[in-house]
Amino acid sequence: MKLYDTKSRQLKEVTATDGLLSMYCCGPTVYRDAHVGNLRTFMLADLILRVAALDGVKTKLVQNITDVGHMSEDFTGDDKILAQATIERKSPLEITRKYEEMFHDDLAQLNINKAHAYPRASESIDLMQSMIGELIEREFAYIGGDKTVYFDAQKFDSYGSISGNKLESLIPGHKFENHNDGAKRFHADWALWKTAGDRSEMIWDSPWGPGFPGWHIECSAMSMDMLDKHVDVHVGGIDLRFPHHENERAQSNAVIGQEAVDVWVHGEHLLFEGKKMSKSSDNVVLVSDVIARGIDPLALRLCFLENRYRSQMDLTWNSINAADETLKRWRNKMSTWSHSSTVSIDHEMESAFNNDLDTPKVILRLREIEKSNLENKHQLFSYADQVLGLDLARPVAKKELTDQMQNLLNERVKARSEKRWADSDELRVQLENLGLQIKDTADGQNWS
Repeated sequence: MKLYDTKSRQLKEVTATDGLLSMYCCGPTVYRDAHVGNLRTFMLADLILRVAALDGVKTKLVQNITDVGHMSEDFTGDDKILAQATIERKSPLEITRKYEEMFHDDLAQLNINKAHAYPRASESIDLMQSMIGELIEREFAYIGGDKTVYFDAQKFDSYGSISGNKLESLIPGHKFENHNDGAKRFHADWALWKTAGDRSEMIWDSPWGPGFPGWHIECSAMSMDMLDKHVDVHVGGIDLRFPHHENERAQSNAVIGQEAVDVWVHGEHLLFEGKKMSKSSDNVVLVSDVIARGIDPLALRLCFLENRYRSQMDLTWNSINAADETLKRWRNKMSTWSHSSTVSIDHEMESAFNNDLDTPKVILRLREIEKSNLENKHQLFSYADQVLGLDLARPVAKKELTDQMQNLLNERVKARSEKRWADSDELRVQLENLGLQIKDTADGQNWS
């Protein structure tokens, strides 16, 4: 398998260390529902795991759960978890456990396989403090004038290798490090351990006084501990490339004295109907929104698969509905195609999977197979589904028309033939209220 490595800016062969492919994927901050843009990134890690399994490679994926509150070095605003706890009148722990459970439910709805471990930041404080202590000992970190522990960015020579953002180009006051009242040695230094100050919740004792960990140290501490100080493939959204992954790389490399990660893989942004998905744009889509419309959530997965993971994609309700219809058609056909217990390997699909997860090419190949005269269509679709994860062998639920539905359908056909359009429209409303979808075509009335 070859994947695009953000650091080297080229395709790079993925190599398992000692026969085990170690992976780390930056997980959610659990203070709200994960929207479908977040879930696209988590599906990326799942695809890599599935292709590795197809190639006969054993894997170990670790995905962190950030449940200590903050999201960046900008601590001037309200802590997101504490703010949500106030809104919902719950404790911070209740908030994080609630949204963590919902996160796992969403993963299951999209058929995303479970990681081997989901370490929580709140339960890994000792690991973080230990790593911070090592960084201070190695003189990569220092205690600032405000009693916060900072990473000394100028001590790490290759900073910027992932994002291209070199230290000398970072101007004071950029949005990721927006205040320096003299506590730091350099404006781009970042907090490893933040002093508690006036904060009274979600703080921990430490050798440097009560406080809480910086965002970036979490992933370094957990990945290095749980994956034996080496990550073969590190996955995350493109928005994490800077500063999070740049800072994470600096911390991890500074402690172990060598490159901690072989391949950095980033999933691109997801737009929804032409706009970046955000609360301010009022276009945030959740898995629950898709289900509420009566759409199989795996239609979302198919939409993602029809686009290359490192290409920005524009999701729409039309594309989700079209994917849902495709799933129904494929499952119907799978139930009619003859099949055996063996799986037919398709080398064109195998090559596409291993060539930087070229899932759009695989989807096109399936459409060709669907229209072909091949006798092993079922086996070929089953082969692809080991990676696609669309549950194509699932039987389509058959629902019988009631006498009432059939009578209304017959009445509507008659009304249309007699050009009684008002009656036709009224009958459509009645049928849709009973759970049917009505489509009028040149060949007549269709329903599902």
